[in-house]
Amino acid sequence: MYWKLILLFLSAFIGGAAVFWFKGSNHKRLKLVLSFSGAYLFSITVLHLIPDAYHGADHWVGVFILIGFIFQIVLEQFSDGIEHGHMHAHEHEKATFPLGIMVSLCLHGFLEGMPLAQGYQTELVFGIALHHIPAAFALGTVLLANHQSKNKTLLFIALFAVMAPTGYFFSNALSNGGIGNLQHYFNRIMGVVIGIFLHISTTILFEAGPDHTFNRRKLIAVLLGVGVALGTFMGEVL
Repeated sequence: MYWKLILLFLSAFIGGAAVFWFKGSNHKRLKLVLSFSGAYLFSITVLHLIPDAYHGADHWVGVFILIGFIFQIVLEQFSDGIEHGHMHAHEHEKATFPLGIMVSLCLHGFLEGMPLAQGYQTELVFGIALHHIPAAFALGTVLLANHQSKNKTLLFIALFAVMAPTGYFFSNALSNGGIGNLQHYFNRIMGVVIGIFLHISTTILFEAGPDHTFNRRKLIAVLLGVGVALGTFMGEVL
């Protein structure tokens, strides 16, 4: 499992550090990665996370899925949609730190790492890793636009990158009963995570283009994302 956590960290960190190597606002390849990861994450949520969350016959899970969905909407009021790879950079004369964006993005990454403790490491780790590449790139763009130094930008990118592995360790402690009796509510916690995943992935898919349409390349990326997730699922059930 440790190499997968390292992969999660490196994907976000390198994705964010890439802001120093790629200039300009035309990031077509990152948009394709975002479309692929959105489709993959949505498929994994439908095929794996939702069935498992309802496996314990907890009728309140659906309520917590709605809570997670709404919570992500609220979170985006502070993050400007960076979770979707959006780059809403605002130039300022003085150096300012986008605290709301940083806090909400770190919380988002922390919650995304939580499902990894429940047996979906292989599928989810790649989906989250791919999803965090454009998100970290957008974070780096916003930090530089707000006149943060290179060292500070790398530091905050690293902080975001470590959030998903931290979420895994926290979730693992919950599921193993290492933190009080909270493991009894794990399915409800997972419901919140599922709601967040559903909002993130569907927003990525619905905002595939400026006029909410798919071009051929993005459609192929989405179909590949669904196909990879479905292929791993069929390999498990057959």
